[in-house]
Amino acid sequence: MHLRINIPPLTRILLALAIVISLVFQVARFELWPTKGGPDFLALIPQWSLFYPWVYFTATFAEQNVITLLVAGATILFGGKYLERAWGSKEFGKFVLVVTLLPNFVASLLYVLWFAITREDEQAWATIQGSVALQGAFLVAFKQLVPEHTVTILKGIIKIRVKHFPAIFLAANTVSGIVVGTDTALVLAWLGFLTSWTYLRFYKKQPDLSSTSTGGNGIRGDASETFAFASFWPDAVQPAIAIFADSIYNALVALQVCTPFSAEEIETSNEQAIARGESELPSLLEPINRRGGLGKREEAERRRALALKVLDQRLHAASANRPSEHQGPAAPQPPNPISSESAHSGAGVEGS
Repeated sequence: MHLRINIPPLTRILLALAIVISLVFQVARFELWPTKGGPDFLALIPQWSLFYPWVYFTATFAEQNVITLLVAGATILFGGKYLERAWGSKEFGKFVLVVTLLPNFVASLLYVLWFAITREDEQAWATIQGSVALQGAFLVAFKQLVPEHTVTILKGIIKIRVKHFPAIFLAANTVSGIVVGTDTALVLAWLGFLTSWTYLRFYKKQPDLSSTSTGGNGIRGDASETFAFASFWPDAVQPAIAIFADSIYNALVALQVCTPFSAEEIETSNEQAIARGESELPSLLEPINRRGGLGKREEAERRRALALKVLDQRLHAASANRPSEHQGPAAPQPPNPISSESAHSGAGVEGS
């Protein structure tokens, strides 16, 4: 039996980077600089990071042990394969660069600030590494693409929807950071989550599924209600989080850091979310595309038809309100049939 390993090209590269960088990191740690306090050329140490800027990227793929390497490999293999097929290699590459460089850079600044406040050397020499930020970023992307998909664990005993994974991930890393002392994982988890959501919400270009053309530049960001910041949290706390998030958003808009979404952009993004909700996760994870190139076209047509259906419902709802607007001038018309009827009867009498 011929075994085919169908992994997109960029996912293959990232997987190879994780294996190679982690192995080199382990060898270098024990052979080249076994004593603590020296510079690290692959992991990120706040004290030395500015002198070795490439570590802002390589630190994401430098795992500490075999277990974390296996977790990182599974994240890149399955998550990368899904996202690269959904977005394409170019957009997926941009996303990976954003969610690896920015969290590591901000984390190093936070630890330098932490050291400046506490004057504890542990913060200045902390080793920031691992794919935690990438894992959080991938979960946010899944929340955008397939929020209602259900993942079953232990033969259906545990069922969790994809939209709940980011909150579970953040809660686990927060508790672990406070109780166990894995503060770097806590910081990277939150920074990966926030960076990914900000990029997908305001900056990443999305294909316009409601358009009938195959080209076009698409739309920027995702203004849908299902991808709002409050939607990541349990229903009980969503109103309070929405107030807090809206306050920050309004402040950023006032400072001209963010551009407010228009009503048309919100409607279009909601249609996009409905169209995405109809696609299933396994369809993008199949090792072999048996449908061929025609499958993608049929998928796009189906999504466009769904978006057009939503648009048609909105138009019908809008047209239903128009007759009520014209009923005022048309009100005096009911007496007309009576007058015309009497006119006809009068004419009949005269003719007889």
